[in-house]
Parts: sequence; structure tokens; C-alpha cells
Amino acid sequence: MNDKKKSTILALIIILLLIVITTFVIKVTTFKTIFIDNIAHYIFVEKLRNPFFTFIMVNITKFSNLPLITIFTIISLLVIKNKKTAITIPINLSLITLLNQVLKRVFKRPRPDINMRLIKIGGYSFPSGHAMISMAFYGYLIYLIYIYIENKIIKNILISLLALVIILVGISRIYLGVHYCSDIITGYSISIIYLIIYTRILKKVKSQNKP
Repeated sequence: MNDKKKSTILALIIILLLIVITTFVIKVTTFKTIFIDNIAHYIFVEKLRNPFFTFIMVNITKFSNLPLITIFTIISLLVIKNKKTAITIPINLSLITLLNQVLKRVFKRPRPDINMRLIKIGGYSFPSGHAMISMAFYGYLIYLIYIYIENKIIKNILISLLALVIILVGISRIYLGVHYCSDIITGYSISIIYLIIYTRILKKVKSQNKP
């Protein structure tokens, strides 16, 4: 696929995600919940909650907690031989964390009813920090794996596992009662757009620095 086709596809993805984000932002600033929030709540909270799933979700959600993400970042810095590439990982984490905190303070959406929460947490709900960070952090690792790992079997296994982590982290936040579904989808969408921009900037900088 040539660069023109790639640019067209990325532009269409960004436009589609911007439409999704704008739709949810309009709804969220007008109503407390929207239809997709109610559907997700019914499925994951009212129907699926039980001690076994709760144990799994409490632990799954930790994959996007800052302490564990920080450990993964340090490991990446030690494992990746190309230090210029390695340093882009903590930069990525810092930028997406800052962006999320800014957006939360702009929209100030309260979290779901405290009586529905299975874990203690403060702060605002929209967009989900766990969704944004997991998509940006693990999504960027997926990008690096796709670019640098040549073994197709190892590449596909790692990409599949990281993609699964991203999805499950989002589900865990709804299940635990600390986020609405619209928080998660918007968080994912923002981070995908962010990743497209971030990786393209890095690619451009890298090409300019070539001798």
C-alpha cells in the first residue's frame, strides 16, 4: 500500500472517530447517560456480575494502573536496544496522561452512582483515563512490535495479547461501575487519533534525522 492510500485511510479513520467523539461529547454535556451507557450497564453490571468475574476484572483493570504501566515502561527501556525508540515510550505515556487529565477537568462528568462501584476511586468520569492510557500505551507497543519484530508468529501472538488487554481494561471499568460505556469509547477514540498523530510525527522526525 502506497503512502497516498495510507494517508487517505488514516484521514477517514480520524474523521469517523471525530464524529463519534463529537456525538458523545454533545450527549454527555446534555444528559447524564445515553442509550449505550444503559445497555452496557445492563449487560456487564446487572447480568454478568458475580464473584468469579469480579476477581478477574479487579485484576485486569490494574493493567492500566499507573504503577504497573510505569513498571512496563521501565522494562521496555531496559529491553529495547535502540534508546531513541525506547525513550518515545515514556514520552507517549506522559503525553496521554496529561491529555486525559486536561479533558477530565474540561468536561467534569461525575462517575456512576457510588453504590454501583466495586472499587474506591475519585475524580471525573469522562473520558476514561484507563481507556485512553491502555489504548495509547499498549497500542504504541503494538505499533513497535508490528514495525520491529520480524517473526510473524511471535508478532501475531504479542499483538493479539495486547489488543485483548486493551479491550478487557475497558470492559473492566464498566463492570466495576466506575465508568460509563461512552467514557470508554470516547477514551479509545481519542487515543487512536492521538496515536496516529504521534507515530506520524515520530516517523517524520526519524526521516529528517537520517544522514
